[in-house]
Amino acid sequence: MSIDSRQVAAGMLEAVPFARTLGFEFVEIAPEADGGVRAVVRLPDSPATHNHVAGPHAGAMFTLGETASGAVVLAAFGHLLDRAVPLAVRADIAYRKLARGAVLATARLARPAPEVTAELEAGRRPEFPVVVEIATEDGTPTSEMTVVWTLRPQ
Repeated sequence: MSIDSRQVAAGMLEAVPFARTLGFEFVEIAPEADGGVRAVVRLPDSPATHNHVAGPHAGAMFTLGETASGAVVLAAFGHLLDRAVPLAVRADIAYRKLARGAVLATARLARPAPEVTAELEAGRRPEFPVVVEIATEDGTPTSEMTVVWTLRPQ
């Protein structure tokens, strides 16, 4: 699988204006073994996104994780956009530790892309999870998230 990370990042920022509002930076979007995809998205440290304890607001961190998961979906299934619309179905997040400073969301496709594509081609509406770890820039994990996506046939 070949991924044009600049095209995916530009597509995300165009399709999701809120990602621009929060100042997200797309650090990496790359293929992994077995048809997987990884995306790393950064939320810079800014008082505009802080909460009452001077860390990144929970809503900003949720949006960061969801955006990173969306980048994975676009990278893995962007070639199917003429046939299907990607939609987030549900999401679950656990805030484990107070974050300080900039944070990075690392998202990974948790199901093989060819398996998901085969379901779509068989006329089904596949659902698939994208797992996300949110951590500080020094690598300290702060949150875990899973976003379940679907490809709705057009």
